[in-house]
Amino acid sequence: MYDFNFKPFEKMTTEDYEKVGFKSGLEIHQQLLTEKKLFCRCPSGFYSDKYDAEILRHMRPTLSELGEYDGTALMEFKTKKNIIYRINRNTVCTYEMDDTPPFLINEDALDIAFEIGLLFGCNLVDELHIARKQYLDGSIPTGFQRTAIFGLDGKVPYKERSIDIVQTSIEEDSCREVSDVEHDRIYLTDRLGMPLVETVTAPQMKTPQEVAEVARILSKVARSSNKVRRGMGAAREDVNVSVKGGTRIEIKGVPKISAIPLLTYNEAMRQWNLLKLREELRKRGVTEKTFESKSADVTKPLRKTHFLPIKEAVNGGSVVKAVLLKGFRDLLNWQTQTDTYFSKEISDRVRVIACLTTIPNIVHSDAKGAALTSHEWNDIGKAISCSSNDTIVLVWGSKEDTETAVNEIIIRAKEATIGIPSETRQALRDGTNGFERILPGADRMYPDTDLPPKEITDEHIESLRKNLNENFWIREKRYKKLGIPDDTIEDLSVSKFGNLFNELVGELNVNPTLAAVAIIQFPKRLKKEGVDVSTLTDEMFFEIFKAHKEGLLSRDGILTALRKSLLKGKFYPELLPPPCTSAKLDSVIKEKAKEVESIKLFNDENKNKVLLGAVMNELRLIVDGKTVAARIEKFLSGNNND
Repeated sequence: MYDFNFKPFEKMTTEDYEKVGFKSGLEIHQQLLTEKKLFCRCPSGFYSDKYDAEILRHMRPTLSELGEYDGTALMEFKTKKNIIYRINRNTVCTYEMDDTPPFLINEDALDIAFEIGLLFGCNLVDELHIARKQYLDGSIPTGFQRTAIFGLDGKVPYKERSIDIVQTSIEEDSCREVSDVEHDRIYLTDRLGMPLVETVTAPQMKTPQEVAEVARILSKVARSSNKVRRGMGAAREDVNVSVKGGTRIEIKGVPKISAIPLLTYNEAMRQWNLLKLREELRKRGVTEKTFESKSADVTKPLRKTHFLPIKEAVNGGSVVKAVLLKGFRDLLNWQTQTDTYFSKEISDRVRVIACLTTIPNIVHSDAKGAALTSHEWNDIGKAISCSSNDTIVLVWGSKEDTETAVNEIIIRAKEATIGIPSETRQALRDGTNGFERILPGADRMYPDTDLPPKEITDEHIESLRKNLNENFWIREKRYKKLGIPDDTIEDLSVSKFGNLFNELVGELNVNPTLAAVAIIQFPKRLKKEGVDVSTLTDEMFFEIFKAHKEGLLSRDGILTALRKSLLKGKFYPELLPPPCTSAKLDSVIKEKAKEVESIKLFNDENKNKVLLGAVMNELRLIVDGKTVAARIEKFLSGNNND
């Protein structure tokens, strides 16, 4: 069944992904552009590394109403982490620190969320219920995130089919992680509580490239509301991946859409290769029931080792533990992802759960060019009764941490006999992924008793629908018909000036290409010059184009008028240059013609071009080149009486 071997990323085909049963879905998190946070009145969007105080907390598991512990909670408890929150009094209040109840939900944020839900074609709820979603890694001080599902059963067009939007939720953002070293995890709380929308798709993407393409569509839908935040960290993607015989694995916090194809390829390869590993173990007679392991303290035989990580650890008072995995010979070298092997699955568990974060944190007897001598491996093998079919894994650190590490090594090795453990995994820069935590259970959400249900009326939804922007794909089709340059279509389709473009083309009869270029490209040019373009308004653009249509500004003059308006903070008619009358144009042409006559040129045929350039240098802002060229032609032919 698992005879297919993954090819290099660039050589994989749609048929290859079909063979392994590749399936993927998305969870897109997009911050909303509001002044306040979601459940308090602290300002939103103010980021700073400065902090006024630190708060130390520890996460502890509690029994659910059914008398059960959540697997993620138990895993986090094993880490014995010190969770440190750095707080700034300007961006955090007692609500975020779980010392006071929440305010009622931010109405502005809720309206933006509804608009995004409508753009996705979702059916909106008629009553909003706030729930608590467990967050047990410490990224939210309360241990849970307040969230509410507000939209269901949406769709977005993709190729010749559509992608189902399972649900959209409004929720509060978590903290920013500063560092996670050994037993200390540090967070900044400035982002905590900011409103965001989570959009969840069905697992309908069939290749890694499709996942990225659909992610771009979802991102553009949210951006087309013109009410979401932009920039690093404002949008984050979680990607769910599975293969035939595998399980849903969630890759958290993908920083950019372009990283998705390689990440999902590597996760599909990882799952496929782990299933092949299970089959190899079964051939060797190693199953969940027959799995055997043992451990021992081997500090003594390694006191004089030359392997530096162990040598320094032992000299510092650490201990070394050995774990014997029966029947696992050479399997820690089993490839899982690109240039990644099963040994990293074990190393990751040790790093995350035992908090042995200095790499390398393990070494094993299968390693090629292993740092230990064959004599040292033989001594350890004798001490732990190792046969030629077995593998030894060494781990070092404090007595308590190595005990945790030994347990995790055994757990992860035994999981290999079963298949693929349900995990949340972390996106890494090289396109691979690493273990982050056990995947939370389905019962991680439960009703919030601090906030009442909120009625959502049809009248309110209809009022939002009336002012809704067009879907970007409708705009793009219209722009292509208008012949707008391709490099402006995508940006214009999600621009906050999209409705302005319709007014300029429809009411003022502005050339569509000119309007599109001015709206999209001119602000980019000004931004490169250091001009703050954040204050650009519809009114500013409209008045400038109105002046252009009245003959007061040339095409080139539009950019200059924009620059002056931004520097002044508003458009004033006085910013426009004096209009160019026919008499003034003729006068400048005559003056420049005399100057050109005095210039010695190698080719007299270039005189017309030189004259045109000289006139345009003086009148560029108030008259177009075509008008000047026509006037020069009349002047040179002697027909300039009008």
